Amino acid sequence: MDALPLSAAIAHLKQHKDQHTWSLRELFTQNPDRANTFSTSAAGIYLDYSKNLLREDTLSLLLDYTDTAALKDAIQALFSGANINNTEHRPALHTALRFQGAPETEHEQAVADCRAQMQQFVERVHSGAWTGFTGKPIRHVVNIGIGGSDLGPRMVCEALRPWHNPDIQVHFVANIDGADLSDTLARLPAEETLFIVASKSFSTLETRQNALSARQWVLDAGCAESELEKHFVAVSSNIVAAQDFGIAAQNIFPMWDWVGGRYSLWSAIGLPIALACGFDAYSELLRGANAMDTHFAEAPFEQNLPVLMALIHFWYRQCWGAGSLAVLPYAQRLAKFPAWLQQLDMESLGKSVDREGQPLNYPSGSVIWGAEGSNGQHSFHQLLHQGTDMIPADFVAIKQPTSELTEQHRWLLSCCLSQSQALLQGKSLAEARKELEASGHTHKEVHHLAPHKVIPGNRPSNTLIVEKLDPYHLGSLLALYEHKVFTFGTLLDINPFDQWGVELGKVLGNAVYDAIEGEIPSNWDGSTANLLKLLLK
Repeated sequence: MDALPLSAAIAHLKQHKDQHTWSLRELFTQNPDRANTFSTSAAGIYLDYSKNLLREDTLSLLLDYTDTAALKDAIQALFSGANINNTEHRPALHTALRFQGAPETEHEQAVADCRAQMQQFVERVHSGAWTGFTGKPIRHVVNIGIGGSDLGPRMVCEALRPWHNPDIQVHFVANIDGADLSDTLARLPAEETLFIVASKSFSTLETRQNALSARQWVLDAGCAESELEKHFVAVSSNIVAAQDFGIAAQNIFPMWDWVGGRYSLWSAIGLPIALACGFDAYSELLRGANAMDTHFAEAPFEQNLPVLMALIHFWYRQCWGAGSLAVLPYAQRLAKFPAWLQQLDMESLGKSVDREGQPLNYPSGSVIWGAEGSNGQHSFHQLLHQGTDMIPADFVAIKQPTSELTEQHRWLLSCCLSQSQALLQGKSLAEARKELEASGHTHKEVHHLAPHKVIPGNRPSNTLIVEKLDPYHLGSLLALYEHKVFTFGTLLDINPFDQWGVELGKVLGNAVYDAIEGEIPSNWDGSTANLLKLLLK
């Protein structure tokens, strides 16, 4: 895409913004049916985007821009397997991981074979047929991975806790800090523990070191090297390295170059999910994601959830100076959802050049952050309501209760809706004065306190209502955000599937480790050299 049309489109949108006075209160007064006008649903998710600083002509301008960005062509290229990851010369076919029905392509056949391998493995572990070196069945599974090999499966396992098999406990270790692994292993019996080493290259620093330490832990417990294969399986494309580690070839599950790490939970990286929740639940997760895939590929843009959410994000990022987005799931079991989304969004959209390598002259990705409601209300929501920055928010609510405590679920939903209402409505100075006067404060107290109680309001938000927190609807929700990120990247004309910025720190990390073991290079910056000297004293 030529940079000029994008710059021109942004300039046009900014001009549109400057031509109008934006008041959410007034927009709802002018159109009492606004909530129905600015809402849509698909795959068990309802999106209300009426609490946004949008007019109907704003939305029309944004939808027009999808033609300039060639979004339809980009979506078709995504699903067809074109090399849309142009810097690494490969497709991004994570949607093929959740295909339904009989396989029709080479990629789908590979996925089908992998699913069969996974199902067989899960059944052996669940039935007790898979045993450790003493003949005892496996009761604990430890997933060793990091980034996309950890965040997705960990988040899904926590979200789907009611589906967990009571005979299998799944644990996750990611950090190179040895405390992560040692604290986990301290409460596990080695003879009943199985490790999944999840690394495409089988050389990722954190995963490799944790796996080596876990291997020694099993050996120290009395396992012979010849029986290590009873306690280790791998998800990797480096079969030779996995076998050298002591993993049998039949226990190595494939990874493919056409699936990025942050999109990989739908592949064998999701093995912990299938072990924790059963293969039927894992299949439902895929089915829900596939339903959102179909919606994204086929729905008109004015009714397309990922497209609408990306356009709204684009509007605030380019025209309102919004540098961050708060994601607020009102569900305890979705507590790790913002962390998963951080990697998905910030690793994909944290770019400073376009697809042709030309410097961007407009903002790219945003800071994604948040926490589960209602906990966040008692910490950072203050910034959302009275801070000087406008921070758009996504509220995620679950319609059906997630526990037997239904009265508390009603309060949870009340908290969610009242927060988005408060962001919209705010409290004017006159309203603050009236409130203080009604509570018996003196004129002097009212004059002093009223400005502190003013809440600007007019702060935008989306509200997503998910029908139920089950595998199907969770799959739909995750795929929705995946496609939103892809759409946003297309609107910005950047490649959302590479992550070269991650690599530099890895390379320099090896050099620092070498310096710890040897000498500090003379050409290092003074700060790094002095810090290392201090740490080595």
